Amino acid sequence: MRRTLGLVIAAVVALVLSACGSSSPGTATATGSAAADAPLKVGVSPVPHAQILKYVADNLAAAKGLKLELVEFSDYVQPNLQLQDGRLDANYFQHKPYLDDFNASKGTKLSFVAPVHLEPLGLYSRKVKDLASLPQGGTVAVPNDATNLGRALKLLADNGVVTLKDGAGTAATERDVAGNPKNLTFRPLEAAQLPRSLDDVDAAVINGNYALEADLDPSSDALVLEKAEGNPYANGLVVAEGRESDPRVKTLVGLLTGPEVKKYIEETFKGSVVSAA
Repeated sequence: MRRTLGLVIAAVVALVLSACGSSSPGTATATGSAAADAPLKVGVSPVPHAQILKYVADNLAAAKGLKLELVEFSDYVQPNLQLQDGRLDANYFQHKPYLDDFNASKGTKLSFVAPVHLEPLGLYSRKVKDLASLPQGGTVAVPNDATNLGRALKLLADNGVVTLKDGAGTAATERDVAGNPKNLTFRPLEAAQLPRSLDDVDAAVINGNYALEADLDPSSDALVLEKAEGNPYANGLVVAEGRESDPRVKTLVGLLTGPEVKKYIEETFKGSVVSAA
């Protein structure tokens, strides 16, 4: 009896140890590695990020032995939270200033791997045709997240709509507006809601991806548009800290920053999205 019981216990222990030591394909081990042939699961915004990655998946990835699985998100929060908890291997939707602020405020440990493209922020309106026509006491909708709010105010300041306090920089808020000749009211909204606000406000500063999703053409519809030169807001690939050396991530970075993707961006988006390569 004792011998039989001992054999049963030993078998159970062996099964438990075997289960603990195994990992499903694509699941990171303690060292941060994953099966080299497992699909890389990437969270993306639908436009233009998913479009760009679908081009990579359909035309470039197979030749490099890379499999991609795309998960689309309509917001800027879940792709980071799901990356942090391991439900994603990477995401591609954000610029580094946004990521830095997210890490600081949410306690996440995510790493910006490489810039891929820039979506110029623009000021749009269905009520006026130029900046000079913005009405006294008008309302301008702006993104409500810290980095894109500062970015929106800088766009307005660069084009003479407002002036900002010295040193306000990319962290500017409404409190940093030093001059407001038209006495404009700023209405902070979630970035995804900005295109839908156009019927209710005099103008809105809209992120490039959401402008494209709303069938706005940044290169022709924006009253003013961010300059690409020296712009720190390039969107790029992000992974959890420690996963930067994953061979699949390195392969994807090489493809996203290569000449084929640069040409695809130029020909597809015609200046509404600009390659950072």
